[in-house]
Amino acid sequence: MHVTIIGAGLGGLTLARVLHVHGIPATVYEAEDSPAARTQGGLLDIHDHNGRIALDVAGLTEEFRGLILEGREATRVLDRDGTVLFDQADDGTGNRPEVQRGELRRILLESLPTGTVCWGRKVRGVRVLGEGRHEVTFADGSTVVTSLLVGADGAWSRVRPLVSSAVPEYIGTSFVETYLFDARTRHPAAAKVVGDGAMLALAPGKGIQAHRESGGNLHTYVTLSKPQEWFAEIDFTDSAAAAARIAEEFDGWAPELTALITDGETAPVLRPLNTLPIGHRWARVPGVTLLGDAAHLSPPNGEGANLAMFDGAELGKALAARPGDVEAALAAYERELFVRNADEAAEAARDFDICFGADVPHSLVRLFTGQPQ
Repeated sequence: MHVTIIGAGLGGLTLARVLHVHGIPATVYEAEDSPAARTQGGLLDIHDHNGRIALDVAGLTEEFRGLILEGREATRVLDRDGTVLFDQADDGTGNRPEVQRGELRRILLESLPTGTVCWGRKVRGVRVLGEGRHEVTFADGSTVVTSLLVGADGAWSRVRPLVSSAVPEYIGTSFVETYLFDARTRHPAAAKVVGDGAMLALAPGKGIQAHRESGGNLHTYVTLSKPQEWFAEIDFTDSAAAAARIAEEFDGWAPELTALITDGETAPVLRPLNTLPIGHRWARVPGVTLLGDAAHLSPPNGEGANLAMFDGAELGKALAARPGDVEAALAAYERELFVRNADEAAEAARDFDICFGADVPHSLVRLFTGQPQ
């Protein structure tokens, strides 16, 4: 058995690592030119019921523990005027330790044999050859023929059309991402309002969320429920003007909150939110399957990366348990995948409504304090 994995994100790399642990060869093809081609996002809270299980299956628990940023599980909820509605310190007893996404990806990459990941190989198309075989064509004109193909290539997967006609749809909300660096020294008011971990200041249809990352940097996600046409009218190549336009939507909010937008030290990046249908599934197609966002893209609620890694670990285990019957392994993996991710997608939709619905921020406080909604 040789497994061809498209996408060197956390899910694809977890699969490659678990296969390696079991002596099954795999090659990962990644569109980016190198591991350092771009920043890999901010903090991830790794959950004990999926992400940490995946890392244990991959044999990387100790390496993971070395990445944990102490104190970052602290959480506070603010009103738009800066009033603290909920404030919970990180006392070390939580089950969602925070790590930098890029560092987690690094330990996965370092756990693989040299040459496992082929960089700069953007997929242009995939062709069915029959009997479970596929030909993948890359942007540079090169091709590879697969006996088992796994799409771990995210929301806009080039592998997904082999098994499903579903495409992601915009949910009516976007994030705008900014950073403040060395905030305690250079942006003390913003650093104080964010605190040691995560800060959420949300109102119906909008919000300012920030997290203190390594080095005292503040990573902000501004949330706005607007049509894509509204964002298209903003010139994001003009950083100052774009930040000012986004900040206008928070007129009257506490200045230490809006400073997370207007004082941003990186160009604001637009992140439209898209999802696949809840309960997305497909009929068994020989020689191919999906994991992570390629299979079950949902509204963000902290589960996406965890689920991708868990998918990778579960698929690796299924293949290792049935080395002589790949199709049985894929069928077993997909049966559990479909049930698990229908439940997770429904929960993500509920969480998103709690965070950005008509009763926020009070609905969010109830969520954190365990009160009924």
